[in-house]
Amino acid sequence: MKNFAEKTLRVEIITPVHNRRDITLQCLKSLSRINQKGIETHIIIVDDGSTDGTSEAIAENYPQVEIVKGDGNLWFSAGTNRGIEAALKHNPDYILTINDDAVFDENFLQYLIECAENNPRSVVGSLLLLWDTPHKIFQVSPKWHTWSGGFRHWVQQTVWTVPKKAWEVELIVGNCVLFPVEAIRDCGLLNEKRFPHFGDAEYTPRMRRKGWRLLIEPRSRVFCQPNNLPPRIREMSLKKAVKVLFIDLGNAHSLRRRFLANWYGAPNRFEGLLAFPIFLLRIIFGKNMEGSYAEKISEKPLSETYSDKVVEN
Repeated sequence: MKNFAEKTLRVEIITPVHNRRDITLQCLKSLSRINQKGIETHIIIVDDGSTDGTSEAIAENYPQVEIVKGDGNLWFSAGTNRGIEAALKHNPDYILTINDDAVFDENFLQYLIECAENNPRSVVGSLLLLWDTPHKIFQVSPKWHTWSGGFRHWVQQTVWTVPKKAWEVELIVGNCVLFPVEAIRDCGLLNEKRFPHFGDAEYTPRMRRKGWRLLIEPRSRVFCQPNNLPPRIREMSLKKAVKVLFIDLGNAHSLRRRFLANWYGAPNRFEGLLAFPIFLLRIIFGKNMEGSYAEKISEKPLSETYSDKVVEN
């Protein structure tokens, strides 16, 4: 691990939170134990209208943490944006965006910074692992595949099947991402209007189109809470289902969100447009690559899939 003591780097760590006091405190406790050699960190919590005493608990236990208040309507993207705006006032070298349902390896930030410093104009994400099955990767390195209906997420990969060195990807899921401040100034904030809750689906692909490399550093390990499965459409009333599918952009089932994610995240607009009806057809025929069907499809190790994308320095 490179020693950055000769050049102290300032990192602003931000996360939006809402009514997850114990999870948020666990996250802050984990961050308090990381290796900060050569790094000056400052944490900003965007508390989006929590009613469970989150802000009060943070102020009592972690008074050094800056709290930005929201009204309960920010969601992920706007909450992250308010955090970025607050972070920029501190003139950092890097901004680290995280989710609060995470536990961090002691050296995760050291490895992220080492990778970023060695690879100019790069945005770097951690290797995300599930905290209940810590050998399994989680939402890492989704790959665009038009005939799968968009970005394909891997379900069979482990810490033993990924490249041993950093590798270049097409999208970084937003659970833990290190942004050089220049990348944010160059590309702007998350698109909170079109992506209130899944802004990461558009943000790093936008950066990639502007010439920023997207890298995953496998030595930087973050352990994440598994996603809660949303209620099934078939279990909803007709009125609720229509709202979820066609109106509510913040819902995981939203078809509008899916179309926009393909439109803005695809390699080009033609592929983004083509992938959407393919996604619908796959759902109709029970071959959705994001459902249980994906577990039946063999996956090559990511070390093979990305063998030509490994960064050597």
